[in-house]
Amino acid sequence: MTAFIGWRGRRHRRLSVLALGIAMGLLLGGSADRATAVTGELIRAGEATPGDSAPGYPWVWPTDGQRLVIAPFRAPAHDYGPGHRGMDVAAEPGSQVQSPADGVIAFRGTVVDRPLITIDHGRGYVTTLEPVASDLSPGDVVTAGDVLGVLADGGHAPRGTLHVGVRVDDVYVNPRGLFGTPPRAILLPCCAS
Repeated sequence: MTAFIGWRGRRHRRLSVLALGIAMGLLLGGSADRATAVTGELIRAGEATPGDSAPGYPWVWPTDGQRLVIAPFRAPAHDYGPGHRGMDVAAEPGSQVQSPADGVIAFRGTVVDRPLITIDHGRGYVTTLEPVASDLSPGDVVTAGDVLGVLADGGHAPRGTLHVGVRVDDVYVNPRGLFGTPPRAILLPCCAS
């Protein structure tokens, strides 16, 4: 499949893979639910990204300032294998952490040695942010950009980073694609004539 669509470039390949997933789902199962399931399998396999199928896409970056990914998502070989089930983004300790999309707080508490907060966005999308000190409670409704709390200390992520983990139908996916693409660089002339 890569040889057939690889020449088109990344954006076209992603669209082609998603279209292929929907077509295969409709042919195999004959329903939109099956099409969504097949597309979800392609996303989990790394062949596609959630893109605009996500609620509220593109999502709001969870921290202010520079959009710098310190540690990217690394999919595990199997459910219990090693990997990095999220991305760690640069943030100043004590800085505000924002909700990336609309949702409902599903959990807020301390797990092992780190405070975390989990948001259910609906349609199978769940985000966990850590370490985040927050006063919110399960059941609280948040909208994209709402302040959830502040970056705290603890956990496996290095100090000064926020871990962003996203699950789609209980399977971790690469969250980077949900936040849109970085702005395109524009080259300007270097010298005035």
